Amino acid sequence: MIVNMSDKATEPEIAHVVERIREAGYQPHLTRGVERTIVAAVGNGRRHEIEALQAAPGVEKVVAIAQPFKLVSRQVRPERSVVNLGGVAIGGPGVVVIAGPCSVESREQLFSTAQAVKRAGATMLRGGAYKPRTSPYDFQGLGLEALKILSQVRETSGLPVVTEIMSTEDVDMICEHADMLQVGARNMQNFALLRRLATVNKPVLLKRGPSATVKEWLLAAEYLLAGGNNQVVLCERGIKTFETEMRNTFDLAAVALARDLSHLPVIADPSHGTGKPSLIAAVSRAAVAVGADGLIIEVHPCPERALSDGAQSLDFAGFERVMKALMEPLREVAGAPSWAEVTVAQA
Repeated sequence: MIVNMSDKATEPEIAHVVERIREAGYQPHLTRGVERTIVAAVGNGRRHEIEALQAAPGVEKVVAIAQPFKLVSRQVRPERSVVNLGGVAIGGPGVVVIAGPCSVESREQLFSTAQAVKRAGATMLRGGAYKPRTSPYDFQGLGLEALKILSQVRETSGLPVVTEIMSTEDVDMICEHADMLQVGARNMQNFALLRRLATVNKPVLLKRGPSATVKEWLLAAEYLLAGGNNQVVLCERGIKTFETEMRNTFDLAAVALARDLSHLPVIADPSHGTGKPSLIAAVSRAAVAVGADGLIIEVHPCPERALSDGAQSLDFAGFERVMKALMEPLREVAGAPSWAEVTVAQA
């Protein structure tokens, strides 16, 4: 249930509603907008007591939340959320570009990649320290060594870093080195991990699972917000269908739908979404055109020598071409943010 307070509601009236929601067995969550305050009653409690708040002073209207995800819903927070980290605002007026290798392989590899992607216009650096691989014999990442390299590269490049988290046991260690923690597609419904990440003061990048519906994706995000972490960014990275020519089927409509249903920022992963470097530029433009707040793209100094995901990675020249291809069309797309805002923000 949502309690919409009047624009003339006083602080004591808002405090009274919050207390009554607790008494009814719900958790109150306040959203203070420009014009009014919204108080969401989340959980299982005595619904009739919330409905009765219609008669409380300062209350304009009590309405039901239409979706099973409550705190993620735009009903609770009509204004879009912005996640800030290291001077980068995801969900703001500009398009954020996160770029880097699938996995950290060496100090030299990551240093050169950071310099190249920043020069081309990227605003954040990605790099995996721990890698979930289908085969137990494939490269699994350098672990702590990779985390230390990420920290060093962040200091020299100024780019905030995002890396994948796979286990609750690694949360504290990764938080020491990363600016943002990525929940990969395979872990989207790892509820123990989501509950743990809900307690940390770090932004979380939540990828959609390969067979997950948009509703399931948003409910996974609900675990994070319900546990106290509202610094969440959604990432569409493609889903499994009958298509065999691409690694995944990139769901453009899901980007638009997630933004329609939720206030959380949404970014797109055209690298995993297609698995084909030749398609990354086109899919990136399309994602921004339907409202994506950013992109995450795999870049490697020499993709043919990459220890993971080399076939879908761009080299430095390829990434630069993609960035240049994004610039002019973005200025012409109605309603899309100007690419100039990206370069100005990082200058």
